[in-house]
Amino acid sequence: MEVLETDIAETHASELEALPFPFHQQNFCRYESIEKTIESQRVLIVDNLLRNEDDLSGVGRAEMGKDAHAQLKQERHIASLALQNIATNIARLVRKPVTEVVHVSDLPSAAREFKPDAIVLSGTLRDFDYYKPELLSGFEKFIHSTRIPVLGICGGHQLVGLSFGARVVTLDQQEQEKRRTNRVTEYQYRFVRIVDPEDPIFVGIDNPESRVWQDYTREGRILRVWQNHGLQLDRVPEGFKLLARSYLCRNQMMVKRSDNQLIYSVQFHLEKSFEDWNSNRTRWEHPNESRDGRLLFENFLKLALQNRQR
Repeated sequence: MEVLETDIAETHASELEALPFPFHQQNFCRYESIEKTIESQRVLIVDNLLRNEDDLSGVGRAEMGKDAHAQLKQERHIASLALQNIATNIARLVRKPVTEVVHVSDLPSAAREFKPDAIVLSGTLRDFDYYKPELLSGFEKFIHSTRIPVLGICGGHQLVGLSFGARVVTLDQQEQEKRRTNRVTEYQYRFVRIVDPEDPIFVGIDNPESRVWQDYTREGRILRVWQNHGLQLDRVPEGFKLLARSYLCRNQMMVKRSDNQLIYSVQFHLEKSFEDWNSNRTRWEHPNESRDGRLLFENFLKLALQNRQR
Protein backbone atom coordinates (compact mmCIF):
# COMPACT_ATOMS: atom_id res chain seq x y z
CA MET A 1 0.00 0.00 0.00
CA GLU A 2 2.81 2.40 0.90
CA VAL A 3 4.61 1.61 -2.38
CA LEU A 4 1.45 2.24 -4.35
CA GLU A 5 0.90 5.62 -2.68
CA THR A 6 4.51 6.55 -3.41
CA ASP A 7 4.10 5.64 -7.08
CA ILE A 8 0.92 7.71 -7.29
CA ALA A 9 2.66 10.68 -5.66
CA GLU A 10 5.59 10.43 -8.06
CA THR A 11 3.24 10.18 -11.05
CA HIS A 12 1.29 13.21 -9.83
CA ALA A 13 4.51 15.19 -9.40
CA SER A 14 5.63 14.37 -12.95
CA GLU A 15 2.25 15.49 -14.29
CA LEU A 16 2.58 18.78 -12.44
CA GLU A 17 5.99 19.37 -13.97
CA ALA A 18 4.47 18.92 -17.43
CA LEU A 19 1.92 21.69 -16.96
CA PRO A 20 2.40 24.59 -19.39
CA PHE A 21 2.18 27.23 -16.67
CA PRO A 22 3.77 28.09 -14.34
CA PHE A 23 7.00 26.46 -15.48
CA HIS A 24 8.90 24.82 -12.62
CA GLN A 25 5.95 25.77 -10.39
CA GLN A 26 7.22 29.33 -10.10
CA ASN A 27 4.47 31.63 -8.88
CA PHE A 28 6.66 34.72 -8.87
CA CYS A 29 9.16 36.49 -11.11
CA ARG A 30 12.84 36.75 -10.45
CA TYR A 31 13.87 40.10 -9.08
CA GLU A 32 14.03 42.73 -11.79
CA SER A 33 15.22 46.29 -11.63
CA ILE A 34 13.45 48.40 -14.25
CA GLU A 35 16.00 50.64 -15.93
CA LYS A 36 15.12 53.36 -18.39
CA THR A 37 17.01 52.32 -21.49
CA ILE A 38 15.33 54.82 -23.83
CA GLU A 39 16.91 58.28 -23.65
CA SER A 40 14.12 60.42 -25.10
CA GLN A 41 10.94 59.97 -27.11
CA ARG A 42 7.90 61.94 -28.24
CA VAL A 43 4.70 59.92 -27.92
CA LEU A 44 1.23 61.03 -28.98
CA ILE A 45 -1.47 59.30 -26.89
CA VAL A 46 -4.84 59.05 -28.61
CA ASP A 47 -8.08 59.16 -26.63
CA ASN A 48 -10.46 56.84 -28.52
CA LEU A 49 -13.39 57.15 -26.13
CA LEU A 50 -16.48 59.23 -26.82
CA ARG A 51 -16.46 62.80 -25.49
CA ASN A 52 -19.95 64.23 -25.88
CA GLU A 53 -23.18 63.80 -27.81
CA ASP A 54 -21.60 65.33 -30.92
CA ASP A 55 -19.49 62.15 -31.23
CA LEU A 56 -22.57 59.90 -31.27
CA SER A 57 -24.14 58.27 -34.30
CA GLY A 58 -27.90 58.04 -34.73
CA VAL A 59 -27.74 54.54 -33.21
CA GLY A 60 -25.81 55.83 -30.21
CA ARG A 61 -28.24 58.67 -29.60
CA ALA A 62 -31.25 56.40 -29.87
CA GLU A 63 -29.94 53.66 -27.60
CA MET A 64 -28.47 55.96 -24.94
CA GLY A 65 -31.55 58.18 -24.96
CA LYS A 66 -32.00 60.45 -21.97
CA ASP A 67 -29.08 58.77 -20.17
CA ALA A 68 -26.56 59.92 -22.78
CA HIS A 69 -25.17 62.80 -20.74
CA ALA A 70 -24.64 60.69 -17.60
CA GLN A 71 -23.12 57.79 -19.53
CA LEU A 72 -20.73 60.03 -21.44
CA LYS A 73 -19.70 61.75 -18.21
CA GLN A 74 -18.74 58.34 -16.83
CA GLU A 75 -16.91 57.57 -20.07
CA ARG A 76 -14.79 60.71 -19.70
CA HIS A 77 -13.83 59.67 -16.17
CA ILE A 78 -12.76 56.23 -17.39
CA ALA A 79 -10.85 57.86 -20.25
CA SER A 80 -8.87 60.06 -17.87
CA LEU A 81 -7.73 57.04 -15.85
CA ALA A 82 -6.81 54.97 -18.92
CA LEU A 83 -4.88 57.77 -20.61
CA GLN A 84 -2.96 58.63 -17.45
CA ASN A 85 -1.96 54.99 -17.07
CA ILE A 86 -0.53 54.94 -20.61
CA ALA A 87 1.37 58.17 -19.96
CA THR A 88 2.73 56.77 -16.69
CA ASN A 89 3.97 53.65 -18.48
CA ILE A 90 5.88 55.80 -20.95
CA ALA A 91 7.35 57.92 -18.15
CA ARG A 92 8.68 54.76 -16.45
CA LEU A 93 10.36 53.53 -19.64
CA VAL A 94 11.83 56.74 -21.10
CA ARG A 95 14.32 59.05 -19.37
CA LYS A 96 13.08 62.19 -21.11
CA PRO A 97 9.54 61.51 -22.33
CA VAL A 98 7.43 64.11 -24.08
CA THR A 99 3.78 63.10 -24.30
CA GLU A 100 0.60 64.74 -25.46
CA VAL A 101 -2.99 63.49 -25.30
CA VAL A 102 -5.34 64.17 -28.19
CA HIS A 103 -8.83 62.97 -29.06
CA VAL A 104 -9.09 60.69 -32.07
CA SER A 105 -11.11 63.30 -33.93
CA ASP A 106 -8.12 65.67 -33.79
CA LEU A 107 -5.46 63.07 -34.53
CA PRO A 108 -4.37 64.17 -38.05
CA SER A 109 -3.68 67.79 -37.09
CA ALA A 110 -2.08 66.82 -33.78
CA ALA A 111 0.29 64.40 -35.52
CA ARG A 112 1.40 67.15 -37.93
CA GLU A 113 2.01 69.68 -35.16
CA PHE A 114 3.43 67.43 -32.42
CA LYS A 115 5.64 65.35 -34.75
CA PRO A 116 5.72 62.24 -32.53
CA ASP A 117 8.14 59.34 -32.71
CA ALA A 118 5.24 57.01 -31.92
CA ILE A 119 1.46 57.02 -31.54
CA VAL A 120 -0.38 54.94 -28.90
CA LEU A 121 -4.10 54.36 -29.37
CA SER A 122 -6.16 53.88 -26.21
CA GLY A 123 -8.95 51.39 -25.68
CA THR A 124 -12.65 52.14 -26.11
CA LEU A 125 -15.80 51.61 -24.08
CA ARG A 126 -18.72 51.68 -26.55
CA ASP A 127 -19.50 49.68 -29.65
CA PHE A 128 -18.25 51.29 -32.84
CA ASP A 129 -21.73 51.77 -34.32
CA TYR A 130 -22.22 54.33 -31.50
CA TYR A 131 -19.53 56.49 -33.14
CA LYS A 132 -20.59 58.93 -35.81
CA PRO A 133 -19.38 57.77 -39.26
CA GLU A 134 -17.30 60.92 -39.86
CA LEU A 135 -15.16 60.17 -36.81
CA LEU A 136 -14.44 56.61 -37.96
CA SER A 137 -13.77 57.61 -41.57
CA GLY A 138 -11.39 60.35 -40.41
CA PHE A 139 -9.35 57.82 -38.46
CA GLU A 140 -9.42 55.36 -41.37
CA LYS A 141 -7.95 57.96 -43.71
CA PHE A 142 -5.20 58.80 -41.22
CA ILE A 143 -4.19 55.23 -40.37
CA HIS A 144 -3.90 54.30 -44.03
CA SER A 145 -1.54 57.17 -44.76
CA THR A 146 0.56 57.73 -41.62
CA ARG A 147 4.21 56.72 -41.54
CA ILE A 148 4.47 57.25 -37.79
CA PRO A 149 4.78 53.95 -35.86
CA VAL A 150 1.49 53.08 -34.15
CA LEU A 151 0.51 50.87 -31.21
CA GLY A 152 -3.20 50.10 -30.81
CA ILE A 153 -4.48 48.80 -27.46
CA CYS A 154 -7.74 46.82 -27.09
CA GLY A 155 -10.38 49.07 -28.70
CA GLY A 156 -7.52 50.78 -30.54
CA HIS A 157 -6.59 47.35 -31.94
CA GLN A 158 -10.19 46.87 -33.10
CA LEU A 159 -10.30 50.35 -34.62
CA VAL A 160 -7.16 49.60 -36.64
CA GLY A 161 -8.62 46.31 -37.89
CA LEU A 162 -11.95 47.95 -38.71
CA SER A 163 -10.15 50.61 -40.75
CA PHE A 164 -8.39 47.93 -42.81
CA GLY A 165 -11.51 45.94 -43.65
CA ALA A 166 -12.03 43.54 -40.74
CA ARG A 167 -15.35 43.36 -38.88
CA VAL A 168 -15.76 43.83 -35.14
CA VAL A 169 -17.92 41.06 -33.64
CA THR A 170 -18.56 39.54 -30.23
CA LEU A 171 -16.41 36.68 -28.94
CA ASP A 172 -19.14 34.24 -30.00
CA GLN A 173 -19.21 35.72 -33.52
CA GLN A 174 -22.38 37.80 -33.15
CA GLU A 175 -22.89 41.27 -34.60
CA GLN A 176 -22.41 44.05 -32.03
CA GLU A 177 -26.01 45.25 -32.19
CA LYS A 178 -27.38 41.73 -31.76
CA ARG A 179 -25.79 41.27 -28.33
CA ARG A 180 -25.25 44.49 -26.38
CA THR A 181 -25.50 42.76 -23.01
CA ASN A 182 -24.61 39.40 -21.46
CA ARG A 183 -21.66 39.00 -23.78
CA VAL A 184 -18.97 36.38 -23.52
CA THR A 185 -15.90 38.23 -22.23
CA GLU A 186 -12.21 37.77 -21.58
CA TYR A 187 -11.39 39.38 -18.27
CA GLN A 188 -8.41 39.48 -15.90
CA TYR A 189 -5.04 37.90 -16.66
CA ARG A 190 -5.33 35.28 -19.40
CA PHE A 191 -2.95 33.20 -21.47
CA VAL A 192 -2.01 34.24 -24.98
CA ARG A 193 -0.05 31.99 -27.34
CA ILE A 194 2.68 33.58 -29.48
CA VAL A 195 2.47 32.28 -33.06
CA ASP A 196 5.34 34.28 -34.57
CA PRO A 197 8.23 34.41 -32.07
CA GLU A 198 10.56 35.67 -34.84
CA ASP A 199 8.97 39.12 -34.81
CA PRO A 200 11.39 41.71 -33.35
CA ILE A 201 8.94 42.75 -30.67
CA PHE A 202 9.81 39.40 -29.02
CA VAL A 203 13.55 40.04 -29.20
CA GLY A 204 15.57 37.66 -27.00
CA ILE A 205 12.84 35.06 -26.69
CA ASP A 206 15.04 32.34 -28.23
CA ASN A 207 18.12 33.17 -26.19
CA PRO A 208 18.47 30.50 -23.46
CA GLU A 209 20.75 32.86 -21.52
CA SER A 210 18.20 35.66 -21.56
CA ARG A 211 16.95 36.72 -18.14
CA VAL A 212 14.41 39.10 -19.63
CA TRP A 213 11.54 36.85 -20.66
CA GLN A 214 9.87 34.40 -18.31
CA ASP A 215 10.60 30.68 -18.59
CA TYR A 216 7.02 30.03 -19.75
CA THR A 217 7.46 32.57 -22.54
CA ARG A 218 10.81 31.27 -23.76
CA GLU A 219 9.89 27.59 -23.46
CA GLY A 220 6.15 27.57 -24.08
CA ARG A 221 5.61 30.69 -26.20
CA ILE A 222 3.06 31.92 -23.64
CA LEU A 223 2.25 35.45 -22.48
CA ARG A 224 0.05 36.23 -19.51
CA VAL A 225 -1.64 39.56 -20.09
CA TRP A 226 -4.61 41.56 -18.82
CA GLN A 227 -7.83 41.12 -20.80
CA ASN A 228 -11.00 43.20 -20.60
CA HIS A 229 -13.10 42.91 -23.75
CA GLY A 230 -16.23 41.36 -25.24
CA LEU A 231 -15.49 42.19 -28.88
CA GLN A 232 -12.86 41.00 -31.34
CA LEU A 233 -11.78 41.30 -34.97
CA ASP A 234 -13.28 38.60 -37.16
CA ARG A 235 -10.01 38.13 -39.07
CA VAL A 236 -6.50 39.42 -39.63
CA PRO A 237 -6.79 42.26 -42.18
CA GLU A 238 -4.90 42.11 -45.46
CA GLY A 239 -1.36 43.43 -45.04
CA PHE A 240 -1.15 42.40 -41.39
CA LYS A 241 0.51 39.36 -39.82
CA LEU A 242 -0.86 37.49 -36.81
CA LEU A 243 1.52 37.44 -33.83
CA ALA A 244 -0.53 35.92 -31.00
CA ARG A 245 -3.87 34.23 -30.39
CA SER A 246 -6.00 32.83 -27.58
CA TYR A 247 -8.80 30.31 -27.16
CA LEU A 248 -11.68 32.80 -27.30
CA CYS A 249 -10.06 35.42 -29.52
CA ARG A 250 -7.93 34.35 -32.45
CA ASN A 251 -6.49 37.80 -33.21
CA GLN A 252 -4.77 38.85 -29.98
CA MET A 253 -1.84 40.63 -31.60
CA MET A 254 -0.88 41.66 -35.13
CA VAL A 255 1.57 43.82 -37.05
CA LYS A 256 1.72 45.63 -40.38
CA ARG A 257 5.16 46.07 -41.91
CA SER A 258 4.29 47.12 -45.45
CA ASP A 259 3.77 50.37 -47.38
CA ASN A 260 6.43 52.04 -45.18
CA GLN A 261 4.20 51.55 -42.14
CA LEU A 262 4.82 50.00 -38.73
CA ILE A 263 1.55 49.29 -36.93
CA TYR A 264 1.36 46.96 -33.94
CA SER A 265 -1.95 46.30 -32.23
CA VAL A 266 -2.90 44.12 -29.26
CA GLN A 267 -6.32 43.02 -28.05
CA PHE A 268 -5.08 42.88 -24.46
CA HIS A 269 -4.09 45.74 -22.15
CA LEU A 270 -0.30 45.54 -22.10
CA GLU A 271 -0.13 48.81 -20.14
CA LYS A 272 -1.87 47.17 -17.14
CA SER A 273 1.20 45.01 -16.43
CA PHE A 274 3.40 47.91 -15.40
CA GLU A 275 0.62 49.37 -13.28
CA ASP A 276 0.44 46.12 -11.31
CA TRP A 277 4.23 45.86 -11.07
CA ASN A 278 4.36 49.31 -9.51
CA SER A 279 1.66 48.51 -6.95
CA ASN A 280 3.75 45.78 -5.31
CA ARG A 281 5.56 46.72 -2.12
CA THR A 282 8.66 44.76 -3.04
CA ARG A 283 10.41 43.99 -6.31
CA TRP A 284 11.88 40.76 -4.92
CA GLU A 285 8.64 38.85 -5.33
CA HIS A 286 5.94 40.12 -7.60
CA PRO A 287 3.33 38.26 -9.67
CA ASN A 288 4.79 36.97 -12.91
CA GLU A 289 2.06 38.56 -15.01
CA SER A 290 3.45 42.00 -14.22
CA ARG A 291 6.31 41.57 -16.68
CA ASP A 292 5.00 40.49 -20.07
CA GLY A 293 2.99 43.55 -21.10
CA ARG A 294 5.71 45.92 -19.95
CA LEU A 295 8.31 44.17 -22.13
CA LEU A 296 6.09 44.42 -25.20
CA PHE A 297 5.42 48.11 -24.55
CA GLU A 298 9.13 48.85 -24.12
CA ASN A 299 10.08 46.88 -27.24
CA PHE A 300 7.50 48.73 -29.30
CA LEU A 301 8.89 52.10 -28.22
CA LYS A 302 12.40 50.99 -29.20
CA LEU A 303 11.23 49.68 -32.58
CA ALA A 304 9.36 52.92 -33.19
CA LEU A 305 12.55 54.93 -32.66
CA GLN A 306 14.52 52.66 -34.96
CA ASN A 307 11.85 53.00 -37.62
CA ARG A 308 11.77 56.82 -37.40
CA GLN A 309 15.57 57.06 -37.64
CA ARG A 310 15.73 55.26 -40.99
